[in-house]
Amino acid sequence: MKLVVFDLDNTLLSGDSDALWCEFLLARGVLDRAVFAERNAQVELAYRAGSIGAQAFSEFYLSTLAGRSRAQLDVLREAFLRECIVPRIPASARLLVDAHRTPGELLVMSTATSRYLTEFTAVHLGFEHLIATEPDEAGGVFSGLARGVLNMREGKVQRLREWLAQHALPEGLLSQASFYSDSINDLPLMQAVREPIAVDPDERLFAHAQSQGWKVLRLQR
Repeated sequence: MKLVVFDLDNTLLSGDSDALWCEFLLARGVLDRAVFAERNAQVELAYRAGSIGAQAFSEFYLSTLAGRSRAQLDVLREAFLRECIVPRIPASARLLVDAHRTPGELLVMSTATSRYLTEFTAVHLGFEHLIATEPDEAGGVFSGLARGVLNMREGKVQRLREWLAQHALPEGLLSQASFYSDSINDLPLMQAVREPIAVDPDERLFAHAQSQGWKVLRLQR
C-alpha cells in the first residue's frame, strides 16, 4: 500500500477556501465588510508568505463561524461549494487525483482549512479520507476556536501520524508517501515523505524544491 496525500488550497483548488469563504459571506452581507475585508486579504497574504502564526490564522477564519449553528450555515455552505469551489477545481487537478486511483494507493486530503468548510469538497473530489483543522462546537454552536492540534505546518505531520494510528496503518507509510502541495507552510510534511511534489508552488517553496531536486508540477488552470 502507498499513501498519497494532497493539499487542497492553491493545489487542487485554484484559490484558498478560507479566503473565498470570507468573500462569499461578505458578498451575502453575513460579514461586515468594514471589519473583515482588509483583514482577510492580509491574512491570506501572510499565510502564503508563511509569516502568520498557525493559531492566529486558524482562529481568524474560524471566527466567521462563531455564534452560528450548522443548521444556520449549511445552506450557505452548499451554495459556497456550488458557486465558489467547484468552478475553481481545474480539470487538470481532477486528472491528477484520478491518476492515483489505482489498487494499492490510499488517497488522503490534508488541509489547514476547517473540516466544516472542506468536507463537501473532499466528497466532491472523491476523497474518502480527510484530515482538516477541527472547529470547536459548544451546545451545537461554533465557538470560533479550533479543537485539538491544528492541521497546519508541523501539525500536519502529527495529525497524519495520528490518523495512521487510528486506522491501524503502519507509521512507515508516512516515510514512503507522496505529498502534493503548493505552500511553504507544508514544508514539514514534505520533508517527512519520500516523494514531495510542489504544485504551482509559492516563491519560497519553489526555491526550496529546486535546491532539493524535488519535482515541480504546473497544472493547467
